[in-house]
Amino acid sequence: MEKVNVAEKLSRIQEPWQPKIVAELNGQHVKLVKLAGPFVWHHHEAEDEMFLVVRGAFRMELRDGSIELGPGEFLVVPRGVEHRPVADGEAEVLLFEPASTLNTGNVRSERTVERPERI
Repeated sequence: MEKVNVAEKLSRIQEPWQPKIVAELNGQHVKLVKLAGPFVWHHHEAEDEMFLVVRGAFRMELRDGSIELGPGEFLVVPRGVEHRPVADGEAEVLLFEPASTLNTGNVRSERTVERPERI
C-alpha cells in the first residue's frame, strides 16, 4: 500500500491533456490530468467516466448543453454519451475509470494517450 499525495502528483504533470495513473483498484484506474482549452468530442462505448475537480474549473460540453464544475464537484459521464471537456483556464482533475478507457474514446487524434504513464 502506498499513500498518494494528490497535490504532489499534480505538481509533476506539466502538459495538459496527458493523464497519469496514480492508483489502481478493482480493474479501475485513478488518474490525474491538467485541462487547458477544449478537448476533442468523443464518447466511450463501454466505460463510464468520473471527473472530480481538484483545482480550477471546467465545463463538460454535451450535445444538448453543458455542465459547469468547480473545486470539489464531480460528474459521471455515462458510457455512450458524447462529451467534450473545456477549461478556459487550467483545471486539475482526478479521473476514475476502467483501466481499458482510452482518453479520446472512439476518436484517435494527436491527444490520444495509448498507455498513460504511472507516476
